[in-house]
Amino acid sequence: MNRIEIDSQSGFCFGVVKAINKAEEELKERGTLYCLGDIVHNNIEVERLEKMGLITIDHEQFKKLKNVRVLLRAHGEPPSTYEIAKENNIELIDASCPVVLGLQKKINKKYVRRENDDTQIVIYGKKGHAEVNGLLGQTNESAIIIENHDDIEKLDFTRDINLFSQTTKSLEGFFEIGEIIRQRMKNGAKLEFFDSICRQVSNRVPNIQEFAANHDLIIFIAGEKSSNGKVLFAECKKKNPNSYLIHSPDDIDPSLLKDDISIGVCGATSTPMWQMKAVAENISKLKPVLNISRVAF
Repeated sequence: MNRIEIDSQSGFCFGVVKAINKAEEELKERGTLYCLGDIVHNNIEVERLEKMGLITIDHEQFKKLKNVRVLLRAHGEPPSTYEIAKENNIELIDASCPVVLGLQKKINKKYVRRENDDTQIVIYGKKGHAEVNGLLGQTNESAIIIENHDDIEKLDFTRDINLFSQTTKSLEGFFEIGEIIRQRMKNGAKLEFFDSICRQVSNRVPNIQEFAANHDLIIFIAGEKSSNGKVLFAECKKKNPNSYLIHSPDDIDPSLLKDDISIGVCGATSTPMWQMKAVAENISKLKPVLNISRVAF
């Protein structure tokens, strides 16, 4: 008989929980609601909310709307979004993550103070990511985005640098980038390093590594668009080569389910707990299960 454990530390981070709860509340009380971008990088969860009346739009569609309600997801938005809403009489339901909003304020404060000097504001993050776009907007699009070591060459090491990070980036990667930049500073230029990584997200890494190491088989479920899902799954794979990524509870390969093994089910910060439960239930239908621990059905 197999044993299944659902990782109690996996699932939505508090910022996503806030946005989902706000959307459900608004849909139940007032009906149709627009959402600027996917509320979460999980197609199945987005489809569930769309059935309740949520309409996902992009920024071009947003500019054409008037006299409607629009939800801002956890990723945060640049100042231009708020200006358009005011011009078009759009009621914003702001579900931006408090951690992201705090980072936006810090970056904007630094930008305003450095407008008349040569300090470079640098953001370690994924180009085009919704959160990074919002952070970039705090600097009137002047911040320098770096994704990897090669991008560091964009910087002028003879000028002061204020280094920030997208909140969901790897803590290890951020400190590594920061140290490389620090070593290359010259002519008295200074590096100010601002640790803006969300610990609720970064702490998932050591937990998911331990969880993966404690099982014979890992089934990791995450949306195809989830950057966090790709990072956490890679950590699972490092600790347990017998780890498999799926995008739907129905994607389980029965041939993986050997007899008398311990199976761990986990997911990204954009994976709802109900999907991990569904994975466990589907496994139990395919193979006899001794028990499912951590989460009760």
